[in-house]
Amino acid sequence: MERRYRSATGTAKPDMTDVGGNEVMAERLPFQVVTTRGGIVGACCGPSRGTAAPPSPVQDRERGRPPEPAPVRREPPRGMARVPGGTFLMGGDDPDGWPDDGEGPVREVRLAAFLIDPACVTNAQFATFVKETGYVTEAERIGWSFVFRQFARHGVMDATVPGAPWWVGVEGAAWRSPEGPGSSVGDRQNHPVVHVSWHDAHAYASWAGKRLPTEAQWEMAARGGLERRRYPWGDELAPKGRPRCNIWQGPFPAAPSRGTMPVKSFQPNGYGLYNVSGNVWEWTADWWATTWEPSATDPAGPAEGTARVLRGGSYLCHDSYCNRYRVAARTANTPDSSTGHTGFRCAAIP
Repeated sequence: MERRYRSATGTAKPDMTDVGGNEVMAERLPFQVVTTRGGIVGACCGPSRGTAAPPSPVQDRERGRPPEPAPVRREPPRGMARVPGGTFLMGGDDPDGWPDDGEGPVREVRLAAFLIDPACVTNAQFATFVKETGYVTEAERIGWSFVFRQFARHGVMDATVPGAPWWVGVEGAAWRSPEGPGSSVGDRQNHPVVHVSWHDAHAYASWAGKRLPTEAQWEMAARGGLERRRYPWGDELAPKGRPRCNIWQGPFPAAPSRGTMPVKSFQPNGYGLYNVSGNVWEWTADWWATTWEPSATDPAGPAEGTARVLRGGSYLCHDSYCNRYRVAARTANTPDSSTGHTGFRCAAIP
C-alpha cells in the first residue's frame, strides 16, 4: 500500500521509498527519516536529524561536525561481564519479524572472548565524564533533540516527523534535560543516559578505556548463552505473567508512558546483562547493512556507511506496532542523531 506525506513546499517529487518500494513524501524539516538502500529505517524507532538546514545560524555552523575527541582516562575496565569466545547463531527468522531490516538469515558467527558492561551507561556515569572532560554533546551544541510528544512541554519546534507524529524536535532537549527546558535527571541518576549521538557514545567509550560493542558482540551477549530464542530469557514475553523488560504498556501511542527505568531493572540474562530488551535502544560500532555471509569470524560490519546499527528496542516498543525488543531485531540511525530513547553500553577486550 502506498503511503504519501504532503510536502511543506507543495512539490510533487517523492523524497524516499518505503520498505515495499513505494514512493513517499517527506516534509521539509530540520530533520528527516533516515533511509538506507531505498527503505525507511528508524521512522518509528528513532528519527534522524537528516541533512536539511537546522533552525538557527549557530546550529548550522555546528551541523555535521563531530564533537572534539574527549581525553582518554585509560583505566582498566572494571565490573564488566565476560562473554566467552565461541560460535553462536546470529539473527532470526521470527514469523513476526522484519526481514527488510536484515534480521535474517540465521547464520553462524564465531567471536573471540570479550567484556561488556552489564548495564547501559547511566546519567551519573555520563555526568562524571562531562565533569572531567568538559565534553559537550551534539544535542547541546546543535540546540535540540527528539522527544516523545507525550513528554514534551516546552520548546517544541513547529514540525512533526513524517510517519511518526509521536516524535517532535524540542529546543533545549539534551542529556541533562531529557524532556526539554525545565526537566532534569536529578531523580534519574541510575537511569540510562539518553539524547546521546553515536559520536557522543564513542567519545565516552574512548575516555573510559573501552569501545562500543560490534553488533555481533552485542547480540551474542544479549542472548546470554541461549540459542534461537526470541528474548534474552526465552520465548515467552512475560513468563508466569511477570514482565521482564520495559516496553510500552497499553495502546500505542495514546496510553501513558513511564519512560526509562533504572538500568538494572528486571533480572539479568545468563551473562549478567540487564535490560538488553526494551528501556533504550543501544548504539553499536557497526555501520548498517542488510546482507550477510553464511558464516563469519569476528565480523565488524561494513567499512563505511551512512547509519549506525542500534539494538535492543526501547520503552516505546509494543507488539501492536513495533516488536523490535526481540533479541534478533535491529534498526539504525545517523551517527549525529539523538533521541529520548537511545543510549549505549561499552565493551572491551579481556
